[in-house]
Amino acid sequence: MPRIPQKELDELKRSISLAALAASQGHQLRKQGRDLALLCPFHQEKTPSCVISPEKNLYHCFGCGAAGSVVDWMMKTEGFSLPKAVLRLRAFAGSGSFSAAAVPSSPPARQTLTDLDDDGQALLSQVTDWYHQNLLSSPDALAWLEKRGLNHPELVSHFTLGFAGPHGIAGALPSPHSKEGKSLRQRLTRLGVVRESTRQDHFRGCLTVPVTGWSESYDPASRGRVLQLYGRRTMPDYQIKKGSAKHLYLPSPLAGVWNEDALKASSEVILCEALIDAMTFWCAGFRNVIAAYGVNGFTTSHLAALQYHGAKRVLIAFDRDEAGDRGAETVAAQLHSAGIDAWRVRFPQGLDANAYAVKSGNPESALSLALEQSVRMSASVQAAVPATSGSGAGAASETGASRNENIPSSAAFPASQAAHQPAVTAAIACETTPSGELFLRSGPRVWRVRGWQKNTLAEVMKVNVQVLDETTGAFHVDTFDMYHAKQRQGYVSTAASELACELAVIKRECGRVLLALEQQQDEQRRTAEAEQTCGVVTVSGEDEAAALALLKSPELAERIVADLASCGVVGESANLLTGYLAATSRKLDKPLAVLIQSSSAAGKSSLMDAVLGLIPEEERVQYSAMTGQSLYYLGETSLQHKILAIAEEEGVRQAAYALKLLQSDGELKIASTGKDESSGELVTREYSVKGPVMLMLTTTASDVDEELLNRCLVLTVNESREQTQAIHAAQRKAQTLAGLLAVSEKSYLTRLHQNAQRLLRPLKVVNPHAERLTFLSDKTRTRRDHMKYLTLIQAVALLHQHQREVRRAEHRGQVIEYIEVQPSDIALANRLAHEVLGRTLDEMPPQTRKLLVLLKEWVQDAAQQQALKPGELHFTRREVRAALGWGDTQLKIHLARLLEMEYLTLHRRGLTYEYALLWDGGSGEEAHLCGLLDVAEAEAAATDNEGGAFRSGSEAEWSGTGREAVGDQSGSVKAASGQATEGLQGEAVGAEQNAVIEVKKKMMQPPLPSLSQIPSS
Repeated sequence: MPRIPQKELDELKRSISLAALAASQGHQLRKQGRDLALLCPFHQEKTPSCVISPEKNLYHCFGCGAAGSVVDWMMKTEGFSLPKAVLRLRAFAGSGSFSAAAVPSSPPARQTLTDLDDDGQALLSQVTDWYHQNLLSSPDALAWLEKRGLNHPELVSHFTLGFAGPHGIAGALPSPHSKEGKSLRQRLTRLGVVRESTRQDHFRGCLTVPVTGWSESYDPASRGRVLQLYGRRTMPDYQIKKGSAKHLYLPSPLAGVWNEDALKASSEVILCEALIDAMTFWCAGFRNVIAAYGVNGFTTSHLAALQYHGAKRVLIAFDRDEAGDRGAETVAAQLHSAGIDAWRVRFPQGLDANAYAVKSGNPESALSLALEQSVRMSASVQAAVPATSGSGAGAASETGASRNENIPSSAAFPASQAAHQPAVTAAIACETTPSGELFLRSGPRVWRVRGWQKNTLAEVMKVNVQVLDETTGAFHVDTFDMYHAKQRQGYVSTAASELACELAVIKRECGRVLLALEQQQDEQRRTAEAEQTCGVVTVSGEDEAAALALLKSPELAERIVADLASCGVVGESANLLTGYLAATSRKLDKPLAVLIQSSSAAGKSSLMDAVLGLIPEEERVQYSAMTGQSLYYLGETSLQHKILAIAEEEGVRQAAYALKLLQSDGELKIASTGKDESSGELVTREYSVKGPVMLMLTTTASDVDEELLNRCLVLTVNESREQTQAIHAAQRKAQTLAGLLAVSEKSYLTRLHQNAQRLLRPLKVVNPHAERLTFLSDKTRTRRDHMKYLTLIQAVALLHQHQREVRRAEHRGQVIEYIEVQPSDIALANRLAHEVLGRTLDEMPPQTRKLLVLLKEWVQDAAQQQALKPGELHFTRREVRAALGWGDTQLKIHLARLLEMEYLTLHRRGLTYEYALLWDGGSGEEAHLCGLLDVAEAEAAATDNEGGAFRSGSEAEWSGTGREAVGDQSGSVKAASGQATEGLQGEAVGAEQNAVIEVKKKMMQPPLPSLSQIPSS
């Protein structure tokens, strides 16, 4: 083929709309600002990351990096060469189907649902109409119908077929934060359209078919009402949760008759097992067809409707398998008892109506032949009613039971268990009321069961059972254990006597009740396990974009501090940022632990609540107190990669040993003696709780358990008078209009950060500069503090993961994903370490240090006024209380500690005691942590050495990054090792809590070079 002119390629790229081409291929586009977003066709994903720009007529995928023009799109999606792609585009251009005008500038607005009535019927009608409109605009769903042979031009409109789509009804609802949105979601949850457990559409990814007509009361006024809604899963597994049931119904009773018009038009009716089969007959021209709710889903509504319209003959077109044959026999028995002839439509073995019609290639002829060869079923099949042993229509072989198409979703076995059920009993048709009562109908008798949800043990089924004969009004009710043969036999005997019924009939029906109870209990257990395992909260596209923008912000640390300030937190920037990073470390293999220490009413709980408020609720567990053994019985994975927050350290002292083990070992195990429910003997059981878990505590105690203390980062609250004044000002502002508006802003910021935390992945973190880092080694406890420092660096890097390249390494057949630490991460961790670890390693608590500094300043001024040396001035506790404004209880504790550490001396004068100051240390406080790598100096050295590595060794002297952020440092720092010489500082501890963040820009100038400029070792 001759070379294609560039001019023609440019014309095709300009004239043919890429958005229209993508829409024609079945891709669903949604508006995202000026662009259109869709699921990338070049790799599998659940959240749209491919963007088409109509203005530029280009596409770009942020997931796999695919990008290009309309020509590139055609070549990659269809697998064409350039010449063939151009030929196809020429044809499209000639038809005009793909011109730029073919795609609207914005998708058509969908109608928002509104709550119109009290019983929910109008709302349910709106839901089905919305699903219907969604189907008309869904090429994928229409293609699925066509594949099944259900492409009749009137089928969709006549039966109001719909499609829920991958996101379900969410697109038609107001904001979940509005009053109307919350009310609508509550109504839809009661109707069963929205699942209470996941808050998602029950029919997400399903083709929907409304069922109208008869109600259980056989009231003709109920005609036209939507009594049930059937959903058939059509979307592939990678778009919907794997293992989800393919056939769904509303949780309301299985009532109503699909296509009731068929009963009016003909006395001969075709009865199919499923709606898909019934619609296959309808499309082939056989309009006298109705459908049951599965193999055991022929209800009293169907029988009453058939009798009301005078049906004479029913052709049972159930699946041709063992379960279908048994189900047909059960239906035939009920029809014969009502005076209606039953005939069996016999498809080829193993096929249903739809599969038979599609495979034949000529549905009309094939189905007509099957109907002509129907076989009459004799009245003797009445003996085939299922017995308690599990045989007959109430039970099915492995093949029949594993066919989800025959079983409502509420009773189907999950795919993971189907292979392990050798002879599974088929689902028993039953009804469950919102209050939890279970109803089963068998002829004129109605069985009602209460209290089955309370049975938590698999060996016990104690329930309250009532059986009522609706024709005579006779009934019997009693409470007994269904698994207890003697009790069950007694109930059956008494019920048969009260209802004047044969003992074998009641016994058989009681067995069906027991099977239904087991199915309901299994479903309840699976639902609970799924909720506990998943716990996944989906994030909408708009919220996800905002959260990603936050995580990709170059000033992420400043944004966090600013947002916390907007939420009403005053000061404490270093503590808040450290707490936020520690909370983020829950996704690491060895998370940090935090202990917030202050006196009463200083604000430690507010600090903890501020940090926890930005963490998703499903990823944190909060308690006021814990007993000594409570941790061992929480559940094996209930704390894994979560935050365990406890209000007061005093409330957890009994469980301190377990907490220390969980923090150090990452797992708890206990052997406990219990009673075996079956034998009654004592047995030993093992309970375990797996970590890792991030621990967050608060305390007012000055003396904390040393073993717990050295495992935690200790955050001390600013208790200065200036901080108190700032808090008072904030409290007054909260009473104004600006404070009222700030509440709304706090809600937005909380949701933003929670969504951002949900987007963080538990990636591994590699520190290529770890071997060049330095740390104090003058005390044995620094062995643990050094790990806190390294973990703090990892937490900084993990928080910035969306600004890092995710690397992959393969080791022994396993692929490991990780990100690398950058120098900026070390710099930020150093600044926080100076503030936090510097205080932790001090020989005295922060408040004691603060009192010592204030005493020195006051003593120096008082001694100068009295012309004395500071060491000669004697003072009482009352004088200190009056001068410094401290409480008497605080002074007793801290003065006693200073006396013990020999910073003060005690003199007795008569009946009173006086103190004298022995310490005349330098100015400043010992909050600075010596011995850390100075990133700025190291990078400068690397530049001076023309790309050499970070400088280390005896010739390097580290200045200690962050000195200006905290205060002047007294004493010297040894070369290389970074050990601090003895010396004390004189500034108040924590006097300037905002210093770490306020000087960040000053310390970061000039900006750090990129990681590529610093070669690794």
